[in-house]
Amino acid sequence: MAFAGMASGRTLAEGSRTVKTMAKDQNRPGIGMSLPQVTLVLCDIAALLASLWLGYQIRFDFTIPDETRQTFPLIFPWVTGFQVFCLWRFRRFEVLLGYFTIPEASRLFWALFVPSLFIFGVSTQLGSNYGPPRSVVLTDFGFAVIALTAIRLAFRPDESRQSQGNGKCPPKRARRAGIIGAGLVGTALAREFDRRRDLGLRAVAFFDDDRLKWGKRILDVPIVGSPESLLDGHGDLELEEIIIAMPSAPARRLTEIARILRQLQIKFSTVPSIYELTTGQAQIGQLRPVELKDLLGREQVQLESEEIQRTLQGKVVLVTGAGGSIGSELCRQIATYDPARLLLLEQSEVQLFQIEQELIDAGFRGRIVPLIADLLDRPRLEQLFQQFKPQVIFHAAAHKHVPMMELQPGEAIKNNSFGTMQLAEISQSNDAEKFVLISSDKAINPTNVMGATKRLAEICVQSLYAAQPRRTRFMAVRFGNVLGSSGSVVPLFNKQIAGGGPVTVTHPEITRYFMTIPEAVGLVLQSAAQGRGGEIFLLDMGKPVKILDLARQLIELSGRVPDRDIRIEFTGLRPGEKLFEELCYQGENVTPTTHPKIYRLECAAAPILQVNRMLNQLVCQSDLLEPDQLKHLLKWAVPEYQPQLTVPESVKTPVREAVPAILPDDVPAQAAVLASNLVRPRQSAKG
Repeated sequence: MAFAGMASGRTLAEGSRTVKTMAKDQNRPGIGMSLPQVTLVLCDIAALLASLWLGYQIRFDFTIPDETRQTFPLIFPWVTGFQVFCLWRFRRFEVLLGYFTIPEASRLFWALFVPSLFIFGVSTQLGSNYGPPRSVVLTDFGFAVIALTAIRLAFRPDESRQSQGNGKCPPKRARRAGIIGAGLVGTALAREFDRRRDLGLRAVAFFDDDRLKWGKRILDVPIVGSPESLLDGHGDLELEEIIIAMPSAPARRLTEIARILRQLQIKFSTVPSIYELTTGQAQIGQLRPVELKDLLGREQVQLESEEIQRTLQGKVVLVTGAGGSIGSELCRQIATYDPARLLLLEQSEVQLFQIEQELIDAGFRGRIVPLIADLLDRPRLEQLFQQFKPQVIFHAAAHKHVPMMELQPGEAIKNNSFGTMQLAEISQSNDAEKFVLISSDKAINPTNVMGATKRLAEICVQSLYAAQPRRTRFMAVRFGNVLGSSGSVVPLFNKQIAGGGPVTVTHPEITRYFMTIPEAVGLVLQSAAQGRGGEIFLLDMGKPVKILDLARQLIELSGRVPDRDIRIEFTGLRPGEKLFEELCYQGENVTPTTHPKIYRLECAAAPILQVNRMLNQLVCQSDLLEPDQLKHLLKWAVPEYQPQLTVPESVKTPVREAVPAILPDDVPAQAAVLASNLVRPRQSAKG
């Protein structure tokens, strides 16, 4: 085991040195030139010689005097050599030729202008015996720019021909497409359609909200008008498909456009989001249907990447619940910040295998370590900490299904609260630098077991930090629902819509906060970088969304009409559910941070001895008490918790004499009376 660890560490060190060496080599112009680059250099030299010769011919009306010709053996080598040297220093031979663009042409211009300016000065000071005449210098500069630009354009492949393949499959007819958004993204999309015939689309019209663009053309494609002009009828366009190329447009505007297109009953799709485009997860030509996340209005989050890099780079990072929705996205984003090692801790081997393979495919094979472990298995956790010595811990593992935890609160107490405390204690005893607890907005004034156990987990990590503030820095991050998670309402609604309905909503007025998973995880990493210890961070969740409106939007996105094609039924609030979620307690001090989307909550920490006593009592009784009894005991630990009982009062059998054996001495009298009325022996399996 030790040998394997040493070998792995040596491999990481060698890999780090290799990366640094490559970075140094990349800063040296011209190292390791390929055959196309050598060809480019030779072509450039020939073009420079030809442009200089042509400059002399024009200067002397194609009759060069003999005395001038005698200066060529001196002038031509140093002038051309100096131009090539400047092109090399300006890295003009390292350009990817297939992607020569206008900015590259601008850089080429300056790479030729600098030597021409020097040559002009030599000719002025020393005369034409040592340098070309000044008129020749000017003419040579113009011809050189044209010639070298033409060479680089000639190197560009015929992409439209390549995209058609080898010609075995006949090209399909391009569908006539309209593009909503005549900006940079829309222009790039139209160019992509023209370049890649395999997409089967051809831009025939642009639509844009900017009136100044109407009536003009982009790539010879007319800008007809606003998206609303589609309703006026453009039969001559014969549009077969519409693409929305507005990745940064407000959600309200996207909703309006989607409603117009649904009314026209025309097929429509959208380009990937700004996040997907900037992170390289998708290309502009990878169109997809309009999704709910496009209509929710979550702005692209700007992260302070350097601050996160300092927190994670070169560190051993542990992510618990690595196979879950939040945990897996944490792994994806953390891996890009160059940690020394990324430990993926998960109880489910199926989910762990999936995220492991995804990260391996992304090129992180030598950096990740998949680990099967249970948070309640203390010896296993201690062994992992001693072996890998994690420095930064992101604790995302938890039981989060609200109705399910209402029926078995003991499991939520053990996993969400006791498991967190145990992991936090081991982190502190092994001198980890930071511990980040992924909490929930359901922890504020909780009405369900999941929220109460999450609140108790917050209390645990705060008390640990308060007891030893100079060791591990503990912090928690609260946020609401995330789109696309396994427990989200969105997959359930989509499944119900696909089955023809009805779509079930618990209450017409129920609201929730929503974020996208990448957005939430990015802000978690930003909070970890800002954390000093003992805080609870709150993410800006935006405005709450009515679940009823959410259901209607999903039905409309499927091309159907709510209450006509798909019915919406109200089923009533489930056990533990609230009509709305809160973001902070009344007594918490909310202060802004350096990031506009993150707030810091500060409150007094409970004494560690008191927290341990409460937690131990809850764990000891987690398998002995009935669910309602445990809920009342949990209320003793989290006073703001308002439990919702599962068993009616009429069927409870009080067994008061069992109370002293169950409740600690310092339980408040009211809680003791409540629990005593609920205590009853469990039915045996045989009974």
